[in-house]
Amino acid sequence: MTTHTDPPDRYTGPDGDDEQLACGRLLSGVWDGWEQADPDPHRATCPYCKDAVRELTLLESTVRELREETIPGETGYDPSALTRRVMDVVRMELRPGRPVPLGDDDEDLWVMEAVAARTLRAAAETVTGVRAGSCRITPPDTGRGEVTVRLEVHAPLGVPLEEVAEEVRRRVTGAARLRLGLRPAAVDIRIVDLVDGPAGFEEGPGDD
Repeated sequence: MTTHTDPPDRYTGPDGDDEQLACGRLLSGVWDGWEQADPDPHRATCPYCKDAVRELTLLESTVRELREETIPGETGYDPSALTRRVMDVVRMELRPGRPVPLGDDDEDLWVMEAVAARTLRAAAETVTGVRAGSCRITPPDTGRGEVTVRLEVHAPLGVPLEEVAEEVRRRVTGAARLRLGLRPAAVDIRIVDLVDGPAGFEEGPGDD
C-alpha cells in the first residue's frame, strides 16, 4: 500500500517504450545482462535491479507451469490461450500500474493497481473452474472515490455462463470492499474463453 506522494520505482525510458528503473538502468538491459550471465556488480547489489531479475524469474517459472498444464497433443490444447495467459502475467504481475484509492474521500490511502488486481483475480478463481486473466481497476477522474473494475475470465464448459459471471462478480465485489477497502461503482466481468473444467460450480458464501 502506498500514498500518491511516494516516488515511483520505474519510469518510461527515453525511447518511450522501455522502462527505466529508479537507479537509471533500462529494464531490458538488466534482463539481458542477467540472461547472458554478464557479471555486473551494480546489478548484484542494486535493489531495483534485483527486483527486476526476480520478476523475470517469476515470469519464466509461470511459463514453465503453464506449459506443464497444457501439453501439445492433448485434447483442448490452444497455443493462443497459453499466450494470452502469459501476457496477462507480464502486464499485471510485472507492472505496478497506477495507484487506486482506498477508503473514504478524506483518507490518503492508496494501493497499486497490480497489488489490488492479484487479490481480485484470486477471489474470482474461488469459483470452481474459473481462471482469471487481465484485471483493470480504473479510478475516478477526480482521483478519489468509486472505482470501476474490469476482469476477464476463462469459464468452464457446460455451465450457465450468466450464473458463473454473476457469482464471479459477487465474490470480486466482496473482496474489493472487505479485503481491500475499495469502493467499486461497477464490476464488469468478461468471459473471453471456455476451458475444460468441472461440469458445475458451487456457490460459496463469498464476502458479502
